[in-house]
Amino acid sequence: WVDGQVDLAHHLKRVRLPKPGTTAQLEAAVSRLHAQRLDRGRPLWQFVFIDGLADGGFALYTKVHHAAVDGAAGVALARALLDPAPGSSGDASETARKMFHGEQSEPAAATLLGLALAHSGRAGLGLLRQAPAIVRAAFGLLRGAGSGALAASVRQVRLAPMSVFNHAIDARRSIATASLPLAPLRSIADRHEVTVNDVVLAVVGGALRRHLRARDTLPGPAMLAAMPVSLRASGDAQMNTQATMAQVSLATDIADPLERLRTIHAAAGVAKSMSRGLRPAFGLTLPSIGLPWLVTAAAALHGAGGLSARLPRLANVVVSNVPGPAVPLYFAGARLRTWWPLSIVEHGLGLNITVLRYLDSLDFGLVAARRLVPDAGPLAQDLRMAFDELVSAALPPGEKKRRVATAGHPVPRSKRSASAAPRGQRRGRRGAA
Repeated sequence: WVDGQVDLAHHLKRVRLPKPGTTAQLEAAVSRLHAQRLDRGRPLWQFVFIDGLADGGFALYTKVHHAAVDGAAGVALARALLDPAPGSSGDASETARKMFHGEQSEPAAATLLGLALAHSGRAGLGLLRQAPAIVRAAFGLLRGAGSGALAASVRQVRLAPMSVFNHAIDARRSIATASLPLAPLRSIADRHEVTVNDVVLAVVGGALRRHLRARDTLPGPAMLAAMPVSLRASGDAQMNTQATMAQVSLATDIADPLERLRTIHAAAGVAKSMSRGLRPAFGLTLPSIGLPWLVTAAAALHGAGGLSARLPRLANVVVSNVPGPAVPLYFAGARLRTWWPLSIVEHGLGLNITVLRYLDSLDFGLVAARRLVPDAGPLAQDLRMAFDELVSAALPPGEKKRRVATAGHPVPRSKRSASAAPRGQRRGRRGAA
């Protein structure tokens, strides 16, 4: 490893899996890596090369703090790091060459302080410029009993029922993965005039219903998801976070998969309408001096003494759907076969399901707090079963068989042989993979 402006020996690590190198062993290794806190004294990113997979492939686990990138920025970062063809992408830039060879000096403390003050000043001015729009959006919220799309949307906001995922967490993580073919999900969306994201939410809702019913822990009212909504303009590939959260029902109280899909479609439409109405108040860059300490203290208070379980909840889980590239990517000549995104959990939201569309599949990364979900593997299996259930209900038999066969439906995790289990590279975002 090379030491340059940043300590690459710290940021680039290698892990070798024990034989036979199965998917379960890969998920266990990543669970341990995901639980490790990034060193606040160093740049908040880390790469881990994982080899020893049974088929001779390898995985690349990347962790970038969520303050630095959101899902869209993570995809843009990956596209910058990976190649669009098996051949080399060319020589490193002059800036990278100087950095890796130690030709750039560390910025002085006074320089860093000056940059921080300038950033906070610009953020404060931006906040003042946006103040009128924020006031108008807030007034719309206060008029919740009035008329209009925004007022109607506000009236739809409700509290989430208590679930096993809504408790305080610790650092331990349980991770599982799944990949579903995209073609049948698109066919369902077209046939029933909904979006692919609606279909994904219906699969997640069906999986949670199946999983919690089997354990007698399914809440009576429908569970709610916090769904990230991107605030990026088209073509914006900045390395930052530009997203907010919308509340959407997962219709876990509905047994019929098609009725669940229709209910989710209606709920998602309301959530998008509300996000558009409140957009002026979202995505603001705030003065940041002192904020990390305040946010950390607030998070600790939320998790202390079971407070996260007693406070009102707006969501039970986080479900995020991130569009990825439709063309294959390569790492040093090796083709990226599977792109499993992994995100973060927090006090009161102990399960995060992030989905990334890569090539012709939807790759699911399930991250759970281990104290709440000791093994996320069965939930990943329930995702596959909920997918099969929805396909059977939503597509004619002939189309179902054709779509699933051509898409190469993945073998359930519990039935994979050791040689078939590894699926290649892994990537996502902070606590990210």
